[in-house]
Amino acid sequence: MSITSEQFRRVLRLFPCGVTITTLRCADEIHGLTVSAFASVSPEPPLIAVVIDNRHRAAELLEQPGTSFAVNFMAEDQAELSNRFAWVKDEDRFAEVAWGQAATGAPVLENALAWLDCHIHSSHRAGDHTIYVGEVQACRVLQDDKLPLVYWNQGYRKLDTPS
Repeated sequence: MSITSEQFRRVLRLFPCGVTITTLRCADEIHGLTVSAFASVSPEPPLIAVVIDNRHRAAELLEQPGTSFAVNFMAEDQAELSNRFAWVKDEDRFAEVAWGQAATGAPVLENALAWLDCHIHSSHRAGDHTIYVGEVQACRVLQDDKLPLVYWNQGYRKLDTPS
C-alpha cells in the first residue's frame, strides 16, 4: 500500500517538535536555517542528528570537507527569529542577529536557550533528505529559565506548564 506525501505530512504535523536553528560554517561562508527534524543519538560519544532537505543550500555546504555546524535551541519568544532563518534570503539571515563563534568555528546564536557545536560524524541519504550525524565538540546552556519554542499542527505553540 502506498500513501501520498500529503497524507504523510498531514499525520506528521500532529507530532510536536522543538524548534532549532542549525548554523554552519564552510570555509569563509556562514549559513543558517530553521530545523525541527533534530534528535539526540548517543551520549557516548555525544552524537546528535539533524535532517536537511537535499535541495537546501545547507545540504550542499554540509557535504564540503571541514564544514562544522551548531544546533541552537529556540525559546518560546523566538518565533520571529525562527521565521527569519526559515524565510529571509540566505545572505540576510544573520543581519541584526547577535551571534558568536563556537569551538569548531560554527556560528552560535547568543540568545538561544542552548547550543551544540558539532563536527560531522557521518551522513546518510534518506529519500529527498540527508541525515547529518554530528559529534558534539562543545555545548552551552544560555537560558535555562525559559521554555522552548514548539511547532505543532502548522504553527508555533507555547507549553502550558503548572506554576
